[in-house]
Amino acid sequence: MKPAAATPIERKTRFTEATVRLFERIIPDPFVLAILITAAVAVLSAAFGPRASASHLIGGWYKGFFDILTFAFQITLVLVTGHAFAHAPLVQRMFKALVSVARTPVQAAALTFLLVAVASFCNWGLGLVISALLAREVAKRMRVDFAWIVAAGFSGWVVWATGMSGSIALAQSTAGSSMNVVQKLTGQVLPLSSTVFTRFNLVPTIIMLVAMPFVFAWLKPSAEDSVVLDMTKHPDAPKRERPAGPLSFARWIEYSWIGSAFVGVAGIAFFVLARIENLPFSGVNGVIFVMFIGGVILHGYPLAYADAVKNAAKQTGSMMLQYPLYGGIMGMMDATGLPDVISHFFIAISNAHTLPFWSYVCSLIVTFFIPSGGGHWAVQGPFVVPAAIALHASVPATTMAVAMGEQVSNMLQPFWAAPVVAMAGIGVQRVLGYTAVTFVVGALVYGAALLLLV
Repeated sequence: MKPAAATPIERKTRFTEATVRLFERIIPDPFVLAILITAAVAVLSAAFGPRASASHLIGGWYKGFFDILTFAFQITLVLVTGHAFAHAPLVQRMFKALVSVARTPVQAAALTFLLVAVASFCNWGLGLVISALLAREVAKRMRVDFAWIVAAGFSGWVVWATGMSGSIALAQSTAGSSMNVVQKLTGQVLPLSSTVFTRFNLVPTIIMLVAMPFVFAWLKPSAEDSVVLDMTKHPDAPKRERPAGPLSFARWIEYSWIGSAFVGVAGIAFFVLARIENLPFSGVNGVIFVMFIGGVILHGYPLAYADAVKNAAKQTGSMMLQYPLYGGIMGMMDATGLPDVISHFFIAISNAHTLPFWSYVCSLIVTFFIPSGGGHWAVQGPFVVPAAIALHASVPATTMAVAMGEQVSNMLQPFWAAPVVAMAGIGVQRVLGYTAVTFVVGALVYGAALLLLV
């Protein structure tokens, strides 16, 4: 007897299960992965680097290990300040009010995706955090498969690297940054108007915003297959309350609005002064400053903001461990001349029109091994930018192609999904089964944009 054909629901289930099994078997812990990549690059540098020697390898690794620390701390603060901003009471009330507009699970998934996408485009740390917060809020209001709604929120993060706080674009817009490969090789700084706010970047972003709500409507599991969140096992974190009764001066000033008001006035004064006197205010530092000032003001008193930052810092340990290793990788490559060898390969298979696309394809692969945007750029930037210069290809498009590949492949990389599911209170495997579809759609949309719009 011929077996019955699989139903669409069964095919979706098989796809998600296969994706989960694959990533559980091949992807180790991100820190372990960074060590393995360091070893692999050391072997490649020794074998193919024109200046390969023990002193260049070890000396370059040591130098790069510390050269990246400033940028590593900056990117960590992007996440921390975005996380703290998202947990401000007013911000949380605003997002809860927006989520309450949804009346059905499909409407909730679409709204969650769009809100996270818009937030991620402005600040990737903010978007990453609210994806978990919004998913929990939806789960409180209606019966919904929790992994599916978390995946809808995390999929909104698919635009982060090509947004205004993307580490690759910001580094190239920050003069003197250790990660500004473009400036080191060309002497030019790429403003966001030439990277983020371009046709080849905005058009695919808008397409993703329109298409993904329909995709998640199609992916919605049936009621009998849905796994709902048990809030009794994953309760919300307790909030700090102002102590009752008379307070000492130290306790009073901790809970007073005066400290927050002082920081807020100082920050606003700088914004005004920067506009009047054309003071430098851009790049990574600009994003951190805006998030910091906004967070301090919205939390109301200093101790509340300090608590929010402490909670945010719990998510950054893995990042702080990995960035120095990726800086060491960049240092080894630079000291031995390996980027020149790799760039010649790209020159051989590309032309001025196709280089951004092939850089994008390479980025999709590299992200599986280096899930951090800054660490990724430290490895790929030193060989794609020289290739763009040699071929007279668009340097901004080649740069953003790396960022596009980074954000799309993040949909299959557990490094960034892990803190989201931890905040949401769910396992990562089931979520990645859904975001694998986001990866497929994003890979096609951004790849086509680089071929058709550059």
